[in-house]
Amino acid sequence: MAESRSALVVDDERDIRELLVMTLGRMGLRCDTASSLADARNQLQRNRYDLCLTDMRLPDGSGIDLIAEISQKHPETPVAMITAFGNVEAAVEALKAGAFDFVAKPVDLAVLRDLVRHALEIDHSRRGSPDVVASRLHGQSPAMASLRQTIAKVARSQAPVYIAGESGVGKELTARTIHAEGGRAAGPFIPVNCGAIPTELMESEFFGHKKGSFTGAHADKPGLFQAADGGTLFLDEVAELPLAMQVKLLRAIQEKSIRAVGANAEAIVDVRILSATHKDLGALVAEGRFRQDLYYRINVIELRVPPLRERREDLPGLSRMILERLAGDQGRTVPHLGEDALAALQDYPFPGNVRELENILERALAMAEGDTLDAADLQLPRLPPPAAASPPAGGDPRTLDPRDTSTSALPSYIEEIERAAIQHALQENRYNKTRTAAALGITFRALRYKLKKLGID
Repeated sequence: MAESRSALVVDDERDIRELLVMTLGRMGLRCDTASSLADARNQLQRNRYDLCLTDMRLPDGSGIDLIAEISQKHPETPVAMITAFGNVEAAVEALKAGAFDFVAKPVDLAVLRDLVRHALEIDHSRRGSPDVVASRLHGQSPAMASLRQTIAKVARSQAPVYIAGESGVGKELTARTIHAEGGRAAGPFIPVNCGAIPTELMESEFFGHKKGSFTGAHADKPGLFQAADGGTLFLDEVAELPLAMQVKLLRAIQEKSIRAVGANAEAIVDVRILSATHKDLGALVAEGRFRQDLYYRINVIELRVPPLRERREDLPGLSRMILERLAGDQGRTVPHLGEDALAALQDYPFPGNVRELENILERALAMAEGDTLDAADLQLPRLPPPAAASPPAGGDPRTLDPRDTSTSALPSYIEEIERAAIQHALQENRYNKTRTAAALGITFRALRYKLKKLGID
């Protein structure tokens, strides 16, 4: 680290100031100190700092006030809060006020050094660049512009981020962008689908295990937290975690340390937590199915990724980008999307969002013979009408008159409803047939039969 880097240490305890100054000095930082809010404000008026560390309680006020001021007046300066051990509420409050991260007293020097390293590794020239973020999250709609602006802000923080949104909207892409735009970009990004890990293996998968700790543990195995050390751990479908695992996860996040199954001691891990689910996590908390303390801990900052139907103006550009990528992978000419095809896409509700759009265009590209894709090439699924509305009369199964009791019309109408329900369930469960069958309340064998009968690939 360059000698020109500087830090401001704000604490009313002299021994804490000396410890921090000594540690940061060994990392190549020049340090100024302050013992009060007033002193810190004076220092900030005279100097520019690459990092600020402030205590929570100061003689003339709260460190939260200082964090808010620095975030507003000196946004280029990352600020971290020093909190009392176990004071989770203060840590969350500091992160919401704009703190980069927090460290608990007594200060663990290894944790402190990791914090400082990440704060100084943020590339200010790259952070918040619209071009960089836009290359990952395509779209010029107001909803996407707002999302990119928020990502640019949260990327420079170490605060946990909860990403909400329907299946297929791009929650993992959002998480990867947050990681790539922040100070942990050089570290690993480890995504994990919490719903795909068997309950009995969760603790071992997350925290690792020691050889001989249980039957089948033939060697030491690092867990997901160790794999993400120095980077980001993305907990997708976090709502699927059982309550017992939620307790262990909460402790790992709070203490920044984990204990492998069968280990005698804890190990410090330096991990930023990002999480996501398509479910209503707040409702699950109210129902007692998700711990409230963990909810507040992972939901310090909430990002909502809009569904595709709320940003239809992005469809032309998004479709073109997807077709360019698909055609490039296949080494063929990029096809043109006809006006009737584009109109059909604009009218379609996309229950599977961007992921469904990609599947539709990939299928169309494989089936089309010319260089222009028309509406027929898209083979858009025929969704049933809203349950509350009576379909208008007509011979097409999508427009069946409820008064029409002919034996030919009714089965085809029911078949269309069944097809749409199964396709939607497949998309909701990421095409996992076992979970899809469970969600539909039928056996796996029954689902396999219906897929074959309805011609669903």
